[in-house]
Amino acid sequence: MISVRLPDGSKRDYPQAVTVAQVAESIGPGLAKAALAARVGTGEAARLVDTSYVLSQDADLSIVTAKDADGLEIIRHSTAHLLAYAVKELFPDAQVTIGPVIENGFYYDFSYSRPFTPEDLQAIEARMSELAAKDEPVTRKVMPRDEAVAYFKGIGEAYKAEIIESIPPDQEVSLYTEGGFTDLCRGPHVPSTGKLKFFKLMKVAGAYWRGDSNNEQLQRIYGTAWASKEELKTYLTMLGEAEKRDHRKLGKELDLFHIDDHAPGVVFWHAKGWTIWQEVEQYMRAVYRNNGYREVKGPQLLDKSLWEKTGHWDKYRENMFVTESEKREYALKPMNCPGHILIYKQGVKSYRDLPLRFGEFGQCHRNEPSGGLHGIMRVRGFTQDDGHIFCTEDQILEECVAYTALLQKVYQDFGFSNIIYKIATRPEKRIGSDEIWDKAEHALMESLRRSGCEFVVSPGDGAFYGPKVEYTLKDAIGRQWQCGTIQVDFSMPERLDAEYVAESGERKHPVMLHRAIVGSMERFIGILVEHYAGAMPVWLAPYQVAVLNITDAQAQYAQSVANALQKRGIRVVTDLRNEKVNYKIRELALQKLPYILVVGDKEMAEQKVSVRARGNQNLGEMALTELIERVCSEIDAKS
Repeated sequence: MISVRLPDGSKRDYPQAVTVAQVAESIGPGLAKAALAARVGTGEAARLVDTSYVLSQDADLSIVTAKDADGLEIIRHSTAHLLAYAVKELFPDAQVTIGPVIENGFYYDFSYSRPFTPEDLQAIEARMSELAAKDEPVTRKVMPRDEAVAYFKGIGEAYKAEIIESIPPDQEVSLYTEGGFTDLCRGPHVPSTGKLKFFKLMKVAGAYWRGDSNNEQLQRIYGTAWASKEELKTYLTMLGEAEKRDHRKLGKELDLFHIDDHAPGVVFWHAKGWTIWQEVEQYMRAVYRNNGYREVKGPQLLDKSLWEKTGHWDKYRENMFVTESEKREYALKPMNCPGHILIYKQGVKSYRDLPLRFGEFGQCHRNEPSGGLHGIMRVRGFTQDDGHIFCTEDQILEECVAYTALLQKVYQDFGFSNIIYKIATRPEKRIGSDEIWDKAEHALMESLRRSGCEFVVSPGDGAFYGPKVEYTLKDAIGRQWQCGTIQVDFSMPERLDAEYVAESGERKHPVMLHRAIVGSMERFIGILVEHYAGAMPVWLAPYQVAVLNITDAQAQYAQSVANALQKRGIRVVTDLRNEKVNYKIRELALQKLPYILVVGDKEMAEQKVSVRARGNQNLGEMALTELIERVCSEIDAKS
């Protein structure tokens, strides 16, 4: 007798071994039709299996459908295989390599003699739909490694054979077959191709085999797949809106910044973009001051030996820019934490000095691959609103609770009210004892509970020195951006001999909390530009008000209006050109200014201004003092 325990606590007994599909059928025909896979077991021991999986002993079982996150991932992975199937049908000489799931979709890399064209993509997508309509079964087979190598070599798939040859010889591999196509995969997959209905191929890009620029360049076909037609339509609509909001496009149109081949991965900030930067920085500087942080500044170059002590040299060496002077090796800092410990170590610290909070707008450099660079969102030189809190073990919880409240206030001021909370726990490769990791993970989870925040746990995604909370915000079109973080670190202060004198008189190592709210300043400003589609709120706008005249007769009055605005700290630009007023208004509107003030003879005579607000809103005539108070009020309210 086989006993199967279901998520609702009920049990179902079967006289003999039973497949997942049979269990689903016994529950009801609706579930049997919707079943894509199943999760066997509970907690970290649970694993995903195909519906053909045989339960030969008692088990906890949860049927996975398209409504589940696991189900959507299985749909996307299976659609990647459907893509490869279609490519092999249309281009038999193409070789398949790897095809993983990525955020919102999937890709598959191919080796082929010529570049795929947009017309090829249309043909491939059409063939995918034809193959899906056949509803062919997807079956799994296990094969010894060497036999699998021979099989793929025999059908001319050299890349698959090379992948399998990297697996230990005593292991078996799983293959999945649909129709006339067989691929290497761990699975699970949908039970048949008919489950794959809502997908679209997006683009072709280049990619090196195994990510190594010394290897052959392959062709990567990207696609997206969803559980319903509505979800696919919503996603494609969002992509269209995201294209309009692309910070690279808006950065050029609004004259904010540019990236130059003379300095790849580093930003050239123009005056208007730098104004946004300064507003963000000065705001965060006030956050430091008002919440007990001492702003510090560490050097750019630090000796190799320091990075070896912290463990960064082993973990991040490939991403560090290294130089040499007088037979000593140095690295441009990829992060600020070791420098903050060196500042902490100057002078004896007592338990009475803790918590000690350091903040820095620290410029960091990381040698990101050129293919991964993306406007100002992913760069090689960036500045973090970095902070480190040195505290006792008893102060961790209180500091984490206070930090979450602070982060929520900051995000709210920048216009983000929807935050997702995730706790990343210990990775397989880490430093520190399990006891220390237990304390750190417990403190982070308890801090979010006390803050009233629902959170998910991401097992194994913590840093090598400690677990972390990741704070992810949602923008105006629903995209998610992970920005803030707080990490609990027992190990680095010990490695660098940071100490404090405890109340008992003994010397102890402080706990170090690594925290950042906006993260990379460059990336955060890119997020802001896309969130607001370049129409920055009044307090962040490079120019908050534009003043323009109708004829030369009002030029002096227009300038006096601008001067009055400037005296109140309002950023203002004038357009006194001898051009038609509607032409000047259209030009300024394209720059997405919050307010445009027009002055003619009537306004000059009455000492007023005609006010247009962003979005083509005509607010009519207004006394200058009234307009100034309106703008200042919006600036103060961060609106």
